[in-house]
Amino acid sequence: MEKKIQLSKKERFSVALRHQYLQGSWNYERMQNGGWAFSIIPAIKKLYPNKEDQVAALQRHLEFYNTHPYVSSPVMGVTLALEEERANGVPVEDAAIQGVKIGMMGPLAGVGDPVFWFTARPILGALGASLALGGSIAGPLLFFFVWNIMRFGFMWYTQEFGYKVGTTITKDLSGGLLGKITQGASILGMFIIGALVQRWVSISFTSVVSTVKQSKGAYIDWASLPAGTDGIKAALEQYSSLGATGLNPDKVTTLQQNLDSLIPGFAAVLLTLFCCWLLKKKVSPIVIILALFGVGIISRVLGIM
Repeated sequence: MEKKIQLSKKERFSVALRHQYLQGSWNYERMQNGGWAFSIIPAIKKLYPNKEDQVAALQRHLEFYNTHPYVSSPVMGVTLALEEERANGVPVEDAAIQGVKIGMMGPLAGVGDPVFWFTARPILGALGASLALGGSIAGPLLFFFVWNIMRFGFMWYTQEFGYKVGTTITKDLSGGLLGKITQGASILGMFIIGALVQRWVSISFTSVVSTVKQSKGAYIDWASLPAGTDGIKAALEQYSSLGATGLNPDKVTTLQQNLDSLIPGFAAVLLTLFCCWLLKKKVSPIVIILALFGVGIISRVLGIM
């Protein structure tokens, strides 16, 4: 009995390492096909000792392919199982392999963005940035190591899962599980983005709404302060009790202060929603960025912001 050809864990791990560079040769004609073919080379070499069979295998894996780079791993796992069956004499056609790839890449692509780009990465990025703003080197290190460990761990274990279950995984792609995962991740991702708006989007309207003369004692009388260090001490003591409004005899109220007294961060939320609406209307992100630059510069010159 002829010995069955089987991919070892070492060869599957080599494929997983290469699969990290799926988008390394992205092109407009067949998108991720070059990175996919590069990823599967260790398996092809093991399964097909004959040079002509290796060339034929790589040719069928140079067809169109495009999905989220992280959720591509279970597709790779199933494909490895199919190629292994074919190398052992099972009649698996080229069209069947390509059909499985195309059938899986669409539903999985819809899961990758909300889970990784809209949920996991913003949460880790916000945590790392918060630590970095406090002057801690742990911020960027935390983001780098946690993100890459989580990313590669997911890619490796989902590739192994796809390899072990083979083509049976395709039966679940049209079910409700992926839809529930996508919906839940989308809701959580939008919640996280909404929470980050107040922190990362900053708008300050400097337009003066009113100027009111303050009564004596409500502000620091700089002329009556004692000289030297005693005057500095007295000024600091008065400032701690009066606050920023005590620096000048006139109390100036800006438009931003009025907005903050109603709903803090309201302008930032409106700007974010407006940008989302523009993106939904197919307005180019580059156009939006340039427009924001232009509005910001003009508003600064006119004294509005």
